[in-house]
Parts: sequence; structure tokens; C-alpha cells
Amino acid sequence: MFLRAHQRSKDGKEHTYWSLVEMVRTPEGPRQRTLCYLGELNDSAQARWWKTIEVFNEQGESRQLKLFPSHVEVPEDDPHVARVLINQVRLERARQFGNCWLGLELWKRLGLDHFFEEVLDQEPAEVPWSRIAAVLAVNRLCAPGSELAIEERWYPSTALDDLLGIAEGKINDTRLYRCLDRLLPQKSKLEQQLRQRYGELFQAEFDVLLYDLTSTYVEGAAAQNPLMQRGYSRDHRPDCKQVVIALIVNEEGFPLSYEVFDGDRAEVTTLEAVLRTVERKYGRARRVWVFDRGVVSEENLATLRKRQGSYLVGTPRSKLKQFERELLEGGWEQIRPEVEVKRVRVPSGEETYILCRTPARREKEKAIRSRFSNRIEEALARLEKRIVTGRLKNRNKMERQLGRIQARHPQVADLYEMEILEEAGHFRLRWQAMRDRRAWQEAREGAYLLRTNLQADSAAELWTKYIQLTEAETAFRALKSELSIRPLFHRLERRVKAHILVAFLGYALWVTLKHLLRGKNIEMSPAKALALLSTLQSADIVLPTTEAREIRLRRITNPSAEQQNLLARLNLTLPERIGLPLECSADSAVA
Repeated sequence: MFLRAHQRSKDGKEHTYWSLVEMVRTPEGPRQRTLCYLGELNDSAQARWWKTIEVFNEQGESRQLKLFPSHVEVPEDDPHVARVLINQVRLERARQFGNCWLGLELWKRLGLDHFFEEVLDQEPAEVPWSRIAAVLAVNRLCAPGSELAIEERWYPSTALDDLLGIAEGKINDTRLYRCLDRLLPQKSKLEQQLRQRYGELFQAEFDVLLYDLTSTYVEGAAAQNPLMQRGYSRDHRPDCKQVVIALIVNEEGFPLSYEVFDGDRAEVTTLEAVLRTVERKYGRARRVWVFDRGVVSEENLATLRKRQGSYLVGTPRSKLKQFERELLEGGWEQIRPEVEVKRVRVPSGEETYILCRTPARREKEKAIRSRFSNRIEEALARLEKRIVTGRLKNRNKMERQLGRIQARHPQVADLYEMEILEEAGHFRLRWQAMRDRRAWQEAREGAYLLRTNLQADSAAELWTKYIQLTEAETAFRALKSELSIRPLFHRLERRVKAHILVAFLGYALWVTLKHLLRGKNIEMSPAKALALLSTLQSADIVLPTTEAREIRLRRITNPSAEQQNLLARLNLTLPERIGLPLECSADSAVA
């Protein structure tokens, strides 16, 4: 853009008129376009030659632009003017920006920046511990990895140093470990902070609590950690030691609290400890507890009744036998195309049982039974043939083989009668399916039983409330897949617990994003939203000048139409620019 002079004679006198001209690209090549005519300018050189105007670039950033006539040389001594070597312009320091920035926005919406400043930053530190906590949590949300992986690979590739104001080279695994040690004592306060913010942001209520357990295993012997024990592995890793994690969420999946137990702790023994913990933090209240049959015992239900609590729980499959007549009779209420329920009252009147069944579940269980029945019958036939042909002659070995077959097919072993018989000095295997047991198995396929001391709700409402237990399962699925809580590599008990706390923080950000997307009717998972924004990057545009200096502009790439649409619907605005350190290098100018 420049000023162009136009000479004109009038009444025998020369006049100079000025126009504002810019260069534009056209299909025919670069062309000049007149923007406006300025007429005659004042004779003052300041107004004539050094006139400045304010212009805006595509990002809305304003800057002062010096305008010169096309035939006038640029002054050499003006500090606001630089000659750029176009053929040496380059791009440096590209960093991931979009997903990390979104993670920090979620962190701020939950008030965790101020929360950790209050509880962690009382102790002077070269890098505030609240910012290290943010690094750990955002990493768990965006690209879960170990502390060493954060230092060596992930953090240097992100723009978190700019976003958090952390000097270069200040993030290392030692500092991350020290932060873990400082986070763990804040667990109770953190849970209360999240509960409050979920209520303020999403009007979340915690009257109905979903309770479930999972496990996560450790790589190595973990000899110094008494928490690590071998037990029932939900990760299908019985060869590894593990810890058990109990999680409490509300009907919408917002977390209330969690507890960590020894790896060999039985599910049924965890409830009372969790009840005491919740009451200590939030006081006694008439809450409704929802959990599956693994946690159910008469002692646990009696404890809930004693504490004036309500419950809606699944029951062991064996209890269906008590309601065989109701299961086979009619009177079912269809509440969904593939869900039928029936309310059953017991003589005592204190509890209500809800029979439920679905065709899809029945077909699934039937297919499982059929598959295992075929397998056990094939195994029994092979064993019978070995005995008849004399290849297996020792009775003890026959019985061990028979026991091994039963152990390998526990799903259907009780449907068959099998025994080793001796006749005229020869052994044979006699086995057959028990028709009465198979008939009952077929009758109960697809059915399950709920148990509650709630009196007011209908059968349909109780079933709907129980099915919300899938929110707890969704939380575990997110923790184990997207947030990578497993496997554990820490050896010390406090570090294992701190690792789980960071995963809990990551889940807090994840579920916040999930409900922000849901609230705006955006059909996109948190993982997909993060992946979409991950292509937004920050980078330095380096402009070498003829004076052997460099102008360094740190900018963010323009979002695509899809990215811009997501940000607009979430009411998020990208920053116009991100700051640079005051001194980039000895010969650099910063903008």
C-alpha cells in the first residue's frame, strides 16, 4: 500500500494530488487498485510524507503502517520501518495448540487454576506448583503418558509454556514427581471443589449416587507397595498385581469421590468404608445408592437401611429362582420396544423387586450357552472315546480330566450330569444334559432382578434409574482407554495414589467437555473434539531484515470452518496472539 502523486496544471500553476493505492492479485497477475483519492495534502512534510494510518489484518490485529509515495525512498533512520528479506522468511517452533488450549479452558471453567493457586502456591517455587498440576491434568486429557514422556516428548511439542507462562527448560520429571506428592493431600478439597462447580455450571445434583469398582494393574513386582496384590482382575491380567478403584458418580456421570483399595479386596467389603467417607465429607443425607450385584450382600443392605439410606441394586442370578412363577407368568409391562418389567412385592412390604427382561439380552445369553454347551459336549465325547478305546485306563486320571473339563466350562457345567462308572472291570464315562436345569436356564435367559427399598417410583422409573449405572461404566471406560489409567509403573504407594488422582482430574475435564458438547447439541465425543482442535498450532514467523536483525511474530494458525464452528458453538474464542519472551535472541525484535 502506498501513496501515488498526480500532477495537474490549473490556472498556470502546478498542483499535486494524492491517492491511496494497494497491490492486489488478479488472474492476470498483480495489479494496482486505487482505494481512495486524498486530494491535495498540506505542504508540511510531516503530514505529506510521514502520514500513518491504522490497518487491520485478517485476525483483527491492528498496527500502524507507514505510507510513502511510490517514488520516495524509505528513510534509513526510522526505527519503525524495517526492510524484510522476503526470500529468507521462515517458520519456526511449530507447537500443538488447540487441544492444550481447550484443556486449559476446561481447567479454568472448573476453577481449578484458582483452587490450586490457593492450596499449592503458598510455598515459593521457581515454577508455581499450580501450573505443574495443570500440565499433568492437561496431559492426561490430551495425550496420557508417563512423567518422563511428558518431559522428553509431549510438553516440548505443545504451546503450554506460552499458555502457562513457564520458562523454557523448567519442566522435568523430577518437578512433575514433586508435584504429585503435593497433589495427593488435596484430594478431599478437590472433590468438594468439583462438586460445587458441577452444580454451578450444570446444575448437577448428587442425590442419586452410582457406585462401581474396577481394577488397574502394575507392571513389575511392586514389592514396596502393600496396596498391590493379586486378585480378581477386571483387566484380564491375573498375572499382575493390581489395585481396586471404587468410583462414585451421579446420574449424569459427574464424579463425587473415589477410593483406592488393596488389589485383593472383595467388592462386597468396600461399601461400608465408602459410606463412611461420603458422610464424613458431605454429611448424612437420604441418598439413593445404585450398584450392581457384585456389591450386594444382606449386611450391606442392612447397613444402608440403618443409615437411613435408599438403594436400588442388582441381585445375584440365583435369586431369580425365588420368583420362578412370576417370571413364567404374564403381566409384563413394556416400557421400551425391547424392555419389559414386572413389579413384584414381597410379603414383608419393606422391599420391592423388579423383574426385567430384554430379547436382545436373551439372544446373547442363549448364544453364549449354546457355544459353551457345544464345547463341553465335544470335550466329554473326546474323553469318553479315550476311555472306551483304552487309551486312558487310570480312574484317578479320568476324574482329573473330567474335573478339568468342568473347570473350563463353568457357565454350563451344572447343566450336565457326568460320572465315571466301572462295569465288568472296564470304565466308561456316562454324561447327559439335565432337562429340568436346561429348561430353567432357558426360561431365565435375558432376565435379571432388581431390588430396592424405594416405594414411590414405578417399575419403569426404577429400571430407568438403575440403567444409569452405565454412566459409571462409561467413566471407567474413559479412564482406561482415553485417559490411560492403566498400566501403572509407579512403585511407591503414594505415587500410585497420586497417579490415580491425576487420572481423576483428567476425567473431571473429560466429563466437563462431554456435557458442554451435549448442552450445545453437538454430536461429537470429547475425544473427537480434542482430535479436531489438535491440528491448530502456534508457530513463530521469522522475518529477517536487511539490518541483520529478525522480527519474530508468534501466531496461531487460522481455524478451519469445522474448527471455527465447534469453537463458536462452545462459545470459545481463540486468543488473538500469544506472548513471546521479551528477549528471543541478541539480534531479534519481538512483535
